[in-house]
Amino acid sequence: MEDHVQIIKQYVDRARAAQKLINDYTQEQIDRVCVAIGWEVYNDDNIKRLAEKAVEDTGMGNVADKIIKHKNKVLGVLKDLKGAKSVGLIEVDEKKKIKKYAKPVGVVGALTPVTNPTATPASNAPTILKGRNAVIFAPHPKAKISSKMAVDFMREGLRKVGAPLDLIQIIEEPSIDLTNELMKQVDVVLATGGGAMVKAAYSSGRPAYGVGPGNSVQMVAEDADVKDAAAKIIMSKAFDYATSCSSENSVIIHESIYDEMISEFEKLGSYFVKGDDRHKLENYMWPVNAKGYRSINGKIVAQSAVKIATEAQIIVPSTTKVILVEGAKDIEKDFFSQEKLSPVLTVFKYKTFEEGYHILVRLTDNYGTGHSCGIHTKNESYIHHLGAHMKSSRIMVNQAQAPANGGAFFNGMPSTVSLGCGTWGGNITTENINYKHFINVTWVSEYFTPERPTDDDIFGEYFKSLK
Repeated sequence: MEDHVQIIKQYVDRARAAQKLINDYTQEQIDRVCVAIGWEVYNDDNIKRLAEKAVEDTGMGNVADKIIKHKNKVLGVLKDLKGAKSVGLIEVDEKKKIKKYAKPVGVVGALTPVTNPTATPASNAPTILKGRNAVIFAPHPKAKISSKMAVDFMREGLRKVGAPLDLIQIIEEPSIDLTNELMKQVDVVLATGGGAMVKAAYSSGRPAYGVGPGNSVQMVAEDADVKDAAAKIIMSKAFDYATSCSSENSVIIHESIYDEMISEFEKLGSYFVKGDDRHKLENYMWPVNAKGYRSINGKIVAQSAVKIATEAQIIVPSTTKVILVEGAKDIEKDFFSQEKLSPVLTVFKYKTFEEGYHILVRLTDNYGTGHSCGIHTKNESYIHHLGAHMKSSRIMVNQAQAPANGGAFFNGMPSTVSLGCGTWGGNITTENINYKHFINVTWVSEYFTPERPTDDDIFGEYFKSLK
C-alpha cells in the first residue's frame, strides 16, 4: 500500500512543482500553451498514429472515424477556449459592484475510458490547463500505450513553448490501486468512464466531476424529415462502432412514417434482426456470467455490426453498418432497452406524442437517466414538452446525437468528452464539463448605497391575492 502512496506522491509532487511555475502566467501565455498542446494532437500525422494505436491497443472502433473524432473534438475545444477569460479579472458587474477573479484549482486527476483512450486526454488537457492547472491522467490498463502516446505528443507541445513538461503526466503502469490513490491525492477528480469509476471518484474524498451512463434515445415525430433523420441517426450510431456514450441506443418512430424510416435505415446499411435471430443476438450480447447474472458481453463493445452478427451466428449482408431490433413492450425487462455500446439500435413505434413520450421516459428511467435524448421535429410544442419535463441534461433537436451532445460546429453545446448528468445520473452537474469547471473564482464585492426593498415590494402582490 505504501508503494502506491509514494508512487502517486511523486507524480503529484512533480505536478505541483510544474503548476507553481505557471501560477503567474498571463492569459496570453496560458492560451499559447493550450494551442501548442492542442496542435500536437490535432495535426494529421500525429492523429493518424493515435487512431491506429488506439484501435491496436483496445480492438475497439475504427481508425477512420477516430481520426475524424480527434479533428472535431480538439478543434472544438480550442474554439471554445479561444478568447475565453480564465486568468485574473474575468468579469465585472458594475451595477452590483462585483468583480470576479479566476484562480487555478491545482492538480487534476483525470480518469480516461478504454473506449476513447486518445481523444479523451487530447480534449481534456487543454480544457484543464486553460485555468493554469496541471493534470495527471489515469488510463485504462488496456489502453495505456495509446493514451501515453497522446500525453507524450502534448508534452512535446509544452516543450516547444517553454512550459513545464510535468503540467501533463500519465500513470504509465496503471492499476486500480494507483488510480484510487491518485484520486485521494489530487485537488480535483475528472472521471470519464463507467459507473464504478465515477462512484469511486465521488468516494475519494476529493471534489469530483463524474459522468453518468448513456443510453441516448431519439424520437422521430410525424412531421420529421425522414431522409435527414435516418441519415443522422445511422451516421451517429455507426460512427466508430458506437464507442460514444452519446450514440443512439433506441429510436421511437411515429407510426405514420415508421415503414418509411425503416426502409431508409435499410438503404443506409441497416439490417433488421427478427424472430429467432433476435433471441440469438440477445443471448450473445448478454450471456450469463460466472455469478449467474446476465451482463453485457465485453466482446461486442465497439465492434462492427458484421462481426457481432457473425459471432452471434446470424447471417447479415457484408455491408451492414447497424443492426436493428424491435423493442419489447416490457421495456424494463428487455435487455435491448439498455445501453449497448455497439452498433445495435432498438426501434419502437408510437401512435400519439403522449405514447411516444411515455416510451421515452420509461427507456431513460430504466437506464441512462439524466444523460440525453433527442427529437426530430418542427413542432415547438413537442420540443418544449421535452425541455420542460424530461430528466435529461441535454436534448438535441434535429441532430445526430453522438456528435451533438458533446458540442459540434453545428450547435452551441460546449465541446467536451465529459457529460455531466446531474443528480438524475448521480453527478454534481448537468453541464458539459469545460474549462469553467477547472477554475476557482474569487468574488470581490464593493460597498454601494443600500437598496433595501419595501415590505410592499416583496409582499404586496401576495397580500392582494388573499383578499
